Amino acid sequence: MLYRGDNVNITGLTGMSGAGKTTACGIFRKEGFCVIDCDIVARRVVDCGKPALAEIDRNFPEGVITPEGALDRRKLGSIVFSDREKLALLDRIIYPYITFYITAAIRELARIGGNMIMLDAPTLFESGADVLCDVIVSVTADRERCAERIMKRDGITREQAEQRLASQHDARFFRSRSDHCIENNGDTAGFEERLRKTALAVKESFLEKK
Repeated sequence: MLYRGDNVNITGLTGMSGAGKTTACGIFRKEGFCVIDCDIVARRVVDCGKPALAEIDRNFPEGVITPEGALDRRKLGSIVFSDREKLALLDRIIYPYITFYITAAIRELARIGGNMIMLDAPTLFESGADVLCDVIVSVTADRERCAERIMKRDGITREQAEQRLASQHDARFFRSRSDHCIENNGDTAGFEERLRKTALAVKESFLEKK
């Protein structure tokens, strides 16, 4: 467990792609949580010249680096979302770097007084970052709803959306490993209200333990 003092609570936010994590993150932010966007962290660790990018280049001979030396994310995605072994290889390369940056960000927020910290982490469990968390919140939805949202959000085909979902965990996985699991199969207002209640419950629980 990362030591960050007794006056800090770390909440991990994760869930299915297309289930509504962006909405959830926005609600928790409004309720006073300092958010560490792990997707942004993941992009930074593969910036030009970074060690993780060099490792990816060595392990993916399919040419996932552009002539300018940047990561071709679309090409890499098309490879790993259709091959579980290559996805696992990519995970083994980048997650140690991601965890390093996350722990550094937690320490900095704790240093400046941020006591309610949220890790917005789609791959919270895969990266092992769940061990840093005091509370885990997940969002889930029916697979069909998720596929439709992914297609609309990312401008991809149904086949590509289905491939992406197939490479990830299902709702049962998240329900069994989370302290709070919020479904997003109905109206937006109801989903947001459940999120607000969850955020308040996490804050109240933390204050009671202080």
